Amino acid sequence: MGLEEKKLAIVTGAARGIGLATSKLFLQNNFKVAMVDKDEDELNKINIHNPNYKTFSFDISDVDKNSIMIEEIINWGERIDVLVNNAGIADFGRIETVNYNSWRKIMETNLDGSFLTTQNCIKHLRKTKGCIVNIASISGLRASTLRVAYGTSKAAIIHLTQQQACELGELGIRVNCISPGPVKTKLAMAVHTQDIIDAYHDSIPLNRYGTELEIANGIFFLCSDNASFITGQNLSVDGGFEATGVGLPALRKNNV
Repeated sequence: MGLEEKKLAIVTGAARGIGLATSKLFLQNNFKVAMVDKDEDELNKINIHNPNYKTFSFDISDVDKNSIMIEEIINWGERIDVLVNNAGIADFGRIETVNYNSWRKIMETNLDGSFLTTQNCIKHLRKTKGCIVNIASISGLRASTLRVAYGTSKAAIIHLTQQQACELGELGIRVNCISPGPVKTKLAMAVHTQDIIDAYHDSIPLNRYGTELEIANGIFFLCSDNASFITGQNLSVDGGFEATGVGLPALRKNNV
């Protein structure tokens, strides 16, 4: 397959973490990858020994720039087969103290940005019978302290996925969602104290954080032909976190 014939994946929030791991996985599987992030400095640090990617510095929540971004990607890659709506931000705080501007910024990036990018990609995905994977979070499925804006935005992403799947299925476009549990990223390890890490481990049946690659593997599966009859679904890649009730620490003391 020649360079011009390669399938193309767009990954937003691609400069680090899950987005970077996902981009590398698509490249390893013979895709061209448009790596999108608003952090141009981090994008410039990317040095992957593969000629099939290009970085695009855009804020996906900007209505006009989002449209320009997709045009630039098409000019480079000529087609779109996969869209991974991964870009997101978080700001944790109690409901009564959350600043409204912070609330709006989280909604604009996490929800509006995914909506806009998908909308601008539909005509191209229709041609290729492509697919979309939205990245939500376990926080969109289970309420937790200090996550009123982040959790609400991710819950909305899960419903947006179902809405998109319902409307885009007749065009041959599949849409699914990944909800990661706690992931061992540099950012998480920088802000999670040992008490927080222990608390997460006590609530996860597999008793550990996930890795960026494990999330990327879930994304790639949903974009592959192996998932050709799967659409409108949310896949929790979380070590069992969503399924867990209370009492794991006590049970472990008695049985492990």
